[in-house]
Amino acid sequence: MSVEHIAELERAIVLEGSVAVHHIDLCELYRRQARLEDALRHGLRGVVLAPDNPDAHYNLGLVYTDRVEIDLAAAAMKRALLLDPNKATAHFELAELQLLAGQFEAGWRGYEWRWKLPGVKPLLPPGFECVPLWNGQPMGDRPLLLIADQGFGDTIQFARYIPLVAARCPNLIVAGSSEIQPIVCQQPGITHYFSHWGQQPRFDEYCPLSSLPFVFGTNLSNIPARIPYIRANAQKAAYWRGRLNMLVPDGYRRIGLVWAGRPTHRNDFNRSIPLQTFAPLLKRAGIAFVALRMEGALAQIGSYFGRAPLFNFGAELADFNDTMAVIDALDHLITVDTSVAHLAGAMGKPASVLLSHAHDWRWLMNRIDTPWYPTVKLVRQDSTGDWASAMRKLNNTL
Repeated sequence: MSVEHIAELERAIVLEGSVAVHHIDLCELYRRQARLEDALRHGLRGVVLAPDNPDAHYNLGLVYTDRVEIDLAAAAMKRALLLDPNKATAHFELAELQLLAGQFEAGWRGYEWRWKLPGVKPLLPPGFECVPLWNGQPMGDRPLLLIADQGFGDTIQFARYIPLVAARCPNLIVAGSSEIQPIVCQQPGITHYFSHWGQQPRFDEYCPLSSLPFVFGTNLSNIPARIPYIRANAQKAAYWRGRLNMLVPDGYRRIGLVWAGRPTHRNDFNRSIPLQTFAPLLKRAGIAFVALRMEGALAQIGSYFGRAPLFNFGAELADFNDTMAVIDALDHLITVDTSVAHLAGAMGKPASVLLSHAHDWRWLMNRIDTPWYPTVKLVRQDSTGDWASAMRKLNNTL
C-alpha cells in the first residue's frame, strides 16, 4: 500500500470519474499514512457514493477514530453493522471506542469479537476444539486453563484478575511466554505454568486472560486495584539501588526514561518519541535520567548532550526481573505507552505516561489519572503529533 498506489487511484478518479471503491480504498490508504484530511475527504465521498457499503462506513469510522472524534467514529461503525451485522472488524473497533469512552459493559461484550477478526488463529491448538470456554462459574477441583493471549502490557494489566479466578477455580493452570512468567507467577493461586503447547497438563475449561474483565463484569467503579500486585526481586533491587548510589550525585532525583516501544507495534509511529524531543526536561538541574531497555532506540543516546546525566542500563536489563529491579530503585518513571508503563503501575511506583492524541482505549478520555494504576499520571498531546505540548505539561508537573 504505497504512495504509488495512492497516485494510481487518484489518477483513476480523474480518468474514470468518482468511483466509490476508489474513494473507499483511498480513505484507508491515506489514513495509514496519517494524512487524515485527505482520508476524511475520500471517506465522506465514499459513503455518499456507496451509502449501503459497510466498508465505506467502516473506513470512515477509522478516520474519525484517528481524529479522536469518538461520537462520529462510533456512529460510522454502528452504520457499518446495520449493513453487515457480522462484520467482526466493525464490532471490534466499536468495542474499543466504547471502552475508550468508559462504556465498559458494551465494550467488553464487543471486545469478544476479536476472535472472529480476519487472520486470528484459534487460541487453543488442534485437538482441543471441544473444550468449553469458562463462564466464571466455580469449578471445584476441575482444572481451568488461563491463557495470556495478548502482549506484555495487556498481560500485566489483566494479571490482577488471577487471584479472583483462583478463588473460584483452585486448580488453576496458566499458559504464557517465558518472558512474562516472572510477573504472572507472582499472582497467588496458580498451580502450574507452561510456555509451550505439549507441556500442558489436563484442563477441563479455558479462558483468555484478556476476557477476564468481561467475565467479572468490570466497570469504572469495581476495577480490581490491589496495588502493588507485582514486586521486584529483593536481591536484584538491592543490587541496582547500589549501582545508582555509586553513579548518581547526592541530592539528584532518579528518573527512568523510556522514549520508544517495540518498532513492530501497529501504533508505534504514534507512540514512540525521538530522544531529542525531551530536550526541555534534559536541561533541568538536579535530575539524573536512567534509560531502560528499548529495541534499537538506545542508539540515540550516542548523540545526547543534555545537561542532566543520562545513564544507559538498557543493554544490561535482560528480562522483566531486571527492569522491575531498576524501577524499584527510581524516584519516578517517564515512559511512552509500553509494557514498562504497566510494570510501574502494577508495582505501585510513581510514573508519567506520555500519550499520543489518538491512544489506546485503556487510558480512557480526558483524564490525567487512570483507575487501573493509582500511581500513574497521564500526559496527553493536545493534538496529533504535538509532543511539544505534552513536554510542557510534563515539565511543569515533574
